[in-house]
Amino acid sequence: MTVLATELDQVAAALRTARRDRRPVTAPTATWPALDADAAFEVQRINVDLAVAGGDRVVGHKLGNIAKAMQDAFGLDQPDYGFLLASTFAYEGTTLARESYIEPFVELEPAFVLGRDLRGPNVTVAEVISAVDYALPAIEIIDSRVQNWAIDLPDTLADNGSTGSVLLGGTPRPITELSLRNTRGALYFNGREVITGNTGHILGNPVNAVAWLANRLADYGIGFEAGQVILPGSCLQAVPMNEPGRWEGVFDGFGGVGFEVAVTG
Repeated sequence: MTVLATELDQVAAALRTARRDRRPVTAPTATWPALDADAAFEVQRINVDLAVAGGDRVVGHKLGNIAKAMQDAFGLDQPDYGFLLASTFAYEGTTLARESYIEPFVELEPAFVLGRDLRGPNVTVAEVISAVDYALPAIEIIDSRVQNWAIDLPDTLADNGSTGSVLLGGTPRPITELSLRNTRGALYFNGREVITGNTGHILGNPVNAVAWLANRLADYGIGFEAGQVILPGSCLQAVPMNEPGRWEGVFDGFGGVGFEVAVTG
């Protein structure tokens, strides 16, 4: 059974409305059982194209649920991926409203900024290293438009990889100065350490994850462009973001990034 173009438009519209109104919907795969990963990616592209037509910009790509801890937490057995839109980026040190999200979680990961184009298939780790201009510590706030995060892979793909917001730290470093296969990272809330992880949990090395993503997106005719931000996935299990206070993500020997959460409702 295939999903009709009109049904793809219906899935896309339901997710757009959920994002706009901050009201979750039933998992698309429950309403449209024929929705598979390829069809869900088409839904993702529909909404990204509409956002760009409305004045937004694609500024990068993300990989999610790459670490086993994340797959276990959300019941997935393979990664998801999505476009990064300029409208989802926030400045570190600023205050974000909890009410701007549905059911958000905080993740810590490195971010890579490309100095040259990178396009699969058959991208190697060496080519990724050559293409990366610098790395930054980053926090991604993931947020699902699917009720209770009851997602299968097509659901999160249709939802653009459950993107919420991205915050980049201000300590750019060449990756030759970093030990990305073994760098400890930790999330702090109001000064208290709440969880730790290691960049080695990101497919053994987050550079590997970038190569994986470049090759996967090549199947859809998508390549990475110089200047784009690539998020390879979280190095630790995501933590719910429900209370007011200050979040800080820190990588040993690399740097950190932080923000405030305000709850007004």
